[in-house]
Amino acid sequence: MQTVMVTAGILVQGKRVLVTQRNENDLRGLLWEFPGGKVKEEEDPKEALRRELKEELDIEVEVGRIAEVVFHPYPEYPILLLAYTCRILRGIPKPIGCHNLQWASFDELKRLAMTPADEPIRKLLGFLHLGENEKLV
Repeated sequence: MQTVMVTAGILVQGKRVLVTQRNENDLRGLLWEFPGGKVKEEEDPKEALRRELKEELDIEVEVGRIAEVVFHPYPEYPILLLAYTCRILRGIPKPIGCHNLQWASFDELKRLAMTPADEPIRKLLGFLHLGENEKLV
């Protein structure tokens, strides 16, 4: 089974991080995740993340450095998740390609039901004490 490469954006404003809720009919429906999506064949992962955030949230972002890399063997197919720090350049996030979105504090983030692949990113943010390291990009 081929591993699928996906990207996620870590967008921080103040002491909050942006998370999105998967559509109800999607795999792992209504679970929360860091926004992003699949990388198309021969697409640069940073470009894929910019494209996905524009399509799903109608925002334009500056993609920074990789903050976390996660391999997760979902039953359907394994994924390699590249999580990048991002900064919004234009737009206000709107839930176009997702069920909902939320700017969550770390305490709120700890209580959300998240996808298994996003767990290491949540733990990383807890380790960094979200808000004390606001300038991730």
